[in-house]
Amino acid sequence: MKPVIIISTYPNKKSISKFANQLVKSKIVACVNISKILSIYAWKGKVENSSEYLAIFKTITKNKTILKKKIKETHPYDVPEVVEIDVTSIDKFYFKWLVESTT
Repeated sequence: MKPVIIISTYPNKKSISKFANQLVKSKIVACVNISKILSIYAWKGKVENSSEYLAIFKTITKNKTILKKKIKETHPYDVPEVVEIDVTSIDKFYFKWLVESTT
């Protein structure tokens, strides 16, 4: 069992807050950090500057497939960002909490 971080961006706080609460309650994730950000990206031939909310989902390997599936199923964007970050180091006490919160 290993820690996993998945990131995605959302158009508004409402669209991620409800989803994040459901994921924590169902123990798919231990935590979701949500931050307002400015995203600059190419979309349909134009450069966009948009306010978005960055969601950092913290979970373990056994939950990552279901988490990615749920993000894609519920996401309001046509092409949602679903990026997995490889965790190579984690504090042992934080990892213990992560496991306990997702099992």
